[in-house]
Amino acid sequence: MMKTDDEIKRDVEAELRWDPDIDASNIAVNVKSGVVTLTGFIPSYLQKFEAEKDVKRVQGVVGVANDLEVRLPSVDQRPDPDIARDAVEALKTQLPYSYQNFKVVVRDGWITLEGEAEWNYQKEKADMAVRGVKGCKGVINSIKITPKVAAQEVKRKIEEAFLRSAELDAKRIEVEASDGEVVLKGTVHSWFEREQAERAAWQAPGVRKVEDRIVIQP
Repeated sequence: MMKTDDEIKRDVEAELRWDPDIDASNIAVNVKSGVVTLTGFIPSYLQKFEAEKDVKRVQGVVGVANDLEVRLPSVDQRPDPDIARDAVEALKTQLPYSYQNFKVVVRDGWITLEGEAEWNYQKEKADMAVRGVKGCKGVINSIKITPKVAAQEVKRKIEEAFLRSAELDAKRIEVEASDGEVVLKGTVHSWFEREQAERAAWQAPGVRKVEDRIVIQP
């Protein structure tokens, strides 16, 4: 039996309150046709992502619009040069062999990442590295993926990853690949499964764009 929007709303609110790593006191939850919209304020950029992860775990959720605004407490506000210095150090720590390929620009607490990467995991890891820098209000990840692998090889590697995954029914998902761009089609049973498929696609070498057309059928 499918959950109603009111039931999803209740469960999302409970999940947010249950998470000890976020302050959910100023978060408002709205649900329409299974799509959850988060509005209000959150005291750190890292908590904004944590709230989104909480929502995606709730059964019945088919989409999330994270419109939370980061409002840093005065004690966490810092000058842009200090944020930039710590962001560069975070990149060096998390990506010691490729951090030189990236550039950090900070304006009004927002960190912009620029440069090129061969693998999407490097782009993701760079984003995650700077996300927790004190004073960060948001991250704009402009790192470009430079494809160096043939489309058929990309398609094969993604399909093999699907077959290895215990969380995915590979027979229900179709993969198309062209010039570093991947399209996923088919059906899955949950948002988590859809996210796992997309993550597996991004982990293939040379992938610079994933268009996820997978439909959730609970």
